[in-house]
Amino acid sequence: MAIKIKDKAFVPFINENQLKQKISQVGAQITQDYLGKDVVLLGVLNGSFMFMADLCRSIDLSVSCTFVKISSYQGTKSSEKVTALLGIQENLENKNVIIVEDIIDTGISMDHMLKQIYDFKPASVSLVALLFKPEAFRFNYQIDYVCFEIPNKFVVGYGLDYDGLGRNLKEIYQLDTP
Repeated sequence: MAIKIKDKAFVPFINENQLKQKISQVGAQITQDYLGKDVVLLGVLNGSFMFMADLCRSIDLSVSCTFVKISSYQGTKSSEKVTALLGIQENLENKNVIIVEDIIDTGISMDHMLKQIYDFKPASVSLVALLFKPEAFRFNYQIDYVCFEIPNKFVVGYGLDYDGLGRNLKEIYQLDTP
């Protein structure tokens, strides 16, 4: 069933069961890949909060969690300008950092993050994205864990928003385009 947020209509895209199943699989893979290692999950706010919570619960390791807040979107488009609103507060030196992102499309925000994260001298840095838009991606850095590759369409729900609204939806919806 379609929903309306502000002036836009959105249609169902990825349901709650698909989200849970894929996040469990990715969490199990991270558990296997990082067994015996010191891991920090670094969530990128605001969009990653729901994904980060579910991913964290699906990882069977002792992990610490922290967040950063950056912004590059205005409405339904990337502003192509990254603004850091809340920086890294935790010591990441010699730790295995897994950056948790809700969506990687152009890659501009993540490129900005990656350039800064290495100043903290982590043992390793990996990326996990709930959603990845290969058609929009402009960089060639590696995304280590991807739950869903999606077309270059605007999506909301499960932490993703349209002008601050729609984050609380249990499923992911895409913009309904005629």
